Amino acid sequence: MDRSAADMTDVEVRSLGHVLHDGLAGLNAAHAARCLVAVAALLLVLVTLDPFPDLRNEDVTTVVGGRMALAYILWGLLAAVAMLFVAVTDAPALRSLVTPLHLCLVGWLLINIAFSESRGVSIQRFALAASVTSLAVLLPLLPPTQRSFNSCLGAAALVLLVLCYLGVVLAPDHSMHTALDLTEPQLAGDWRGSFGHKNIASPVMTILIYVGIYLCGVGSFVMGPAIAALAGIFLIFTGGKTSTVLCLAIYALASLVYVTPGLWLKRLICFVPLVVMNLLTVGSVLSPALGAMTRLLPLDPTFTGRSAIWEFALAAVAEKPIVGHGYAAFWDDVTARQTAQGAEWATSAAHSHNSYLDLAVTIGLPGLALLILVFVLAPLRNFQSARVHNRSGGLAKLFLTIWLFGLYYGVTETFLLERQNPIWFMVALAVAGLHFLARFQCVEQMEPER
Repeated sequence: MDRSAADMTDVEVRSLGHVLHDGLAGLNAAHAARCLVAVAALLLVLVTLDPFPDLRNEDVTTVVGGRMALAYILWGLLAAVAMLFVAVTDAPALRSLVTPLHLCLVGWLLINIAFSESRGVSIQRFALAASVTSLAVLLPLLPPTQRSFNSCLGAAALVLLVLCYLGVVLAPDHSMHTALDLTEPQLAGDWRGSFGHKNIASPVMTILIYVGIYLCGVGSFVMGPAIAALAGIFLIFTGGKTSTVLCLAIYALASLVYVTPGLWLKRLICFVPLVVMNLLTVGSVLSPALGAMTRLLPLDPTFTGRSAIWEFALAAVAEKPIVGHGYAAFWDDVTARQTAQGAEWATSAAHSHNSYLDLAVTIGLPGLALLILVFVLAPLRNFQSARVHNRSGGLAKLFLTIWLFGLYYGVTETFLLERQNPIWFMVALAVAGLHFLARFQCVEQMEPER
């Protein structure tokens, strides 16, 4: 080969090297951007734009227009960016979400909003819920590999935990309930971290414990134990009894489901206790026989008199059982509604303290039925499919555990379809994760190990 030919070949090789280098750089930048959007979404829902609220301030319950507008803009932008990223690389996964059942649920929500008692409120709040839920559904697809998904999840969890502990140490009046709180001063001493209430902090910490255990199982022997330990300690100091009891119980239940072979047996294990819990709580105010049974129990399943709220909510369901009162439009002002004598205080409730009952009130019984089909029954079937195809068993168990915790936590608290509620976000993420794992194989890493 003559010198000129050799020089030309050398130039071509160098040019090809530059092209490959530029291509890899662009690829890495795109992957970093996707991970950044995922972490930003997790931090936005977990930390919020208004962390460490001062519960001693009378303005704490006042909705600040500018801040709410910023929240709508940020959620909308993040959801749009996430959709663009995912549409480029994961179009089949997006198409898999377009099912008759999903379309029926969205269609019913739109019908419900059209007949809402406060249509403007329902439209506004549904817009935020749509952005938040869309981002939660897309988040499992954003990180390019399972390893990067783990890193995003762990990084967001550590940032939240560090903030919560710093708050307890440096600003306890803003990160713990105090006797000077305008509402519920009896909670003084309970930790709430950056959240507005211990009942939000405690379930989030439970979910972070599950995240820490999962990260330990996939080889993260520093980040995983740190997250699990920090979240576990914080959970104890929140004083959240429901979350503390459910934490280990749900993990044991999920572990049992994980090793159970048949789908029908899985359904019995998951749903029979859930039905029993609903019967012992809301069902106790519907049936005198069930009410008599609950009074014989060694604990109070009405959680200190919530039966009055459930009776009030059930009466609201009876008023409009089909279309409901409108998405997120019922509890803003119920003081003028009739209540049973001696239960007038129920009109001061912010929600029904049962996610399933609350949805019956707001989106009607057909809406509740559709949501149960999508978010209660389908995820277990998806988990079974993922197990049959041996797809990312550890990640599937994490999603299963978060989903199960959400189902059982919903018996005592309201969070399903609740806009930017962090528990709803994580449960929607888990349901979406199970949906994708049932249909697609996770990418473990970008390049094979050498």
